[in-house]
Amino acid sequence: MADWGHLPYLRSVNKALFFRWLKLAVVVYCLLGMAFYYLQERLLFHPQAVSADSVYHFASPFKEVNLPVDAKTNINIIRFTVPDSVRKGVVLYFHGNRENVNHYARFAVNFTRNGYEVWMPDYPGFGKSTSVLNEQALYEEALQVYKLARSSCQPSRLIIYGKSVGTGIAAQLASVRDCKRLILETPYNSITSLTKRYFWMYPVDLLLKYKLPTDQYLTKVTAPITVFHGTDDGLIALSNADQLRQQLKPADQFIVIPGGRHNNLNDFPLMQQKLDSLLQQ
Repeated sequence: MADWGHLPYLRSVNKALFFRWLKLAVVVYCLLGMAFYYLQERLLFHPQAVSADSVYHFASPFKEVNLPVDAKTNINIIRFTVPDSVRKGVVLYFHGNRENVNHYARFAVNFTRNGYEVWMPDYPGFGKSTSVLNEQALYEEALQVYKLARSSCQPSRLIIYGKSVGTGIAAQLASVRDCKRLILETPYNSITSLTKRYFWMYPVDLLLKYKLPTDQYLTKVTAPITVFHGTDDGLIALSNADQLRQQLKPADQFIVIPGGRHNNLNDFPLMQQKLDSLLQQ
């Protein structure tokens, strides 16, 4: 005959185990959420600072410009130059989230060979640029660089270019200042929507310090817009960037690179051909 007298005991044991595991799950959830909140800057940005007296060496001709904004803020800009006799304009290049201009200098030739000078600023904490890093500081820095460029170049000869994390910064600048064209390489719809893909279980809207809503900015951009994105981008999925199509004007372009990943679009002839075509207009 079965001993049913143990059932109440077993139920109480199972109930205790359930609540113990539930408590552990809640603790882990909260700890991971706190880690995400306090470490999100390290997840989003990977800067490499260099000393102010260090010397840059690049394959392309360049000038180094330091733009002091206040006692704590210096914007370091590398200007990849072309002869004045062939200068068609200026490209303001807002790079990705890694290291500093050293990592992105190789892309300057895409523009200089077409007669465009390239101005590549480093973000606060990157390279020789100094200041507190936050979203507003990124926008303010971009505006200061734009104002400096405007002192010698009309908007009709100014191209704003953003790569990866720099696409949100470039889009914001183009939404408040005139330019010849806005070009975005591997953009995101917003940092919020991108983060929700990986941290769907958290209230991302409340936890994120950086929103960079590219989609909202594009609705205010009057200049022509060109977007480049790869089908095999494992960092910013094409499906995320594809949401930007809704904000594009009829004449804007969304160019998909078959097989393109996040960091290798420059290796594809299609990217080179399309970019050359834009810069020759």
